[in-house]
Amino acid sequence: MSYFALALLGKDQAGSRWLLEEVNLDACESIDDVCDVLRDFDHPVRLLAVEQDDEYAVLARLDAAADQAAEPIRVFLSNGHAADDYPIAQLFADGLPEIGGDPLDGDEDAPTGVHDAAPFGDPQLLADLRVPAPELIELAVHEGTLPADLIETVCDRLGCLAEFEAIRG
Repeated sequence: MSYFALALLGKDQAGSRWLLEEVNLDACESIDDVCDVLRDFDHPVRLLAVEQDDEYAVLARLDAAADQAAEPIRVFLSNGHAADDYPIAQLFADGLPEIGGDPLDGDEDAPTGVHDAAPFGDPQLLADLRVPAPELIELAVHEGTLPADLIETVCDRLGCLAEFEAIRG
């Protein structure tokens, strides 16, 4: 189960210039550990994009201005069901509210005791960076859109698609 994790670092508060760097989350056992990985970068806007096995995408944001807040990191998980199978997704899913509805709601044959397949978290986390919440949700739930496509679209909107493609290969 391989994953791809990328730090997107805004060089100014408006996030108009970006530096991208691949990161390793293997040692992360909690969301606090993820915050520590992002704190290693001295940039006003710190985003984390994670994709694993074409099953889910995570977008997490830790702004320097909010770093000392009680809950400084904001998270969007494209598919809550991934938290049942992927430890990294589980790190982010705990305590996040479900967004919208799950297509399996009301299905008597749906498994019980698992996260819904709907997105979870804060769809507004990139609204000030030209990715409005409705578009982020649509990317997450649109049939045929892969998690990597969601991250690629975000990078395109941020103006760092070429840098993303250079790292992703």
